[in-house]
Amino acid sequence: PLLFVILIATWHLTVTFFNVPGYILPKPTEVATAFINGISSGLFLYHGAYTLTEALSGFAIAAISGIVLGSLIAQSRLLEKTLYPYLIVIQTTPKIAIAPLLIIWFGFGISSKIFVAATVAFFPILVNVIAGLRSVDQDKLDLMRALNATKWQRMVLLPSALPMIFAGLNVAIVFSILGAIVGEFVGSKAGIGNLILQANTNLDAAGIFAALACLSIMGLLLHGAMAWLQRKVVFWAQDALAPAP
Repeated sequence: PLLFVILIATWHLTVTFFNVPGYILPKPTEVATAFINGISSGLFLYHGAYTLTEALSGFAIAAISGIVLGSLIAQSRLLEKTLYPYLIVIQTTPKIAIAPLLIIWFGFGISSKIFVAATVAFFPILVNVIAGLRSVDQDKLDLMRALNATKWQRMVLLPSALPMIFAGLNVAIVFSILGAIVGEFVGSKAGIGNLILQANTNLDAAGIFAALACLSIMGLLLHGAMAWLQRKVVFWAQDALAPAP
């Protein structure tokens, strides 16, 4: 909290001292006023709910596909050699470059934004699923082999990989918001990204900062929810990290 207060005070003093125009860098009080007006009018709630729906839908698709495909690749070197290079190509392609194509294919509605969000969130989950499944303790793997377990029967070792999988989910749930905003920047009828574009057109810097504050709050809430879920699901990892009495 102290650091936040210092940053806000420095921001306010800098803008006041140098007499920076509000359309370039607004005062914190102007941003706060724009934020409060946006909340009280219901504008941020409506558009925030739209963006949140896109992000969570994309995240759900990315989580399911990433866990399933990651599990397949972790169990098969052939699949890794066949699919992984193409997945790398998809990941390294800038999403802002393909977003216009997605708008053409899926339209200006919510579907294109969900697809962009899923694409952005997919890779961190995939990588962590593969790494998590392949980092299982060797003694456990040797025991499963001694019991003549098949590759899929060894999936009972999945709980050992859950800490890494949740690390990927934590990153992906924030990335899904970024993906939704990228899709909204290219073309949208609603959403926080649409509000930012409107504020930019009107040279409303305070409105842009207020919308960014909404996105920050949204990201923190989603990250906190995922961290809470991780503590509930991977409770044994938390106990292992706890200091001994």
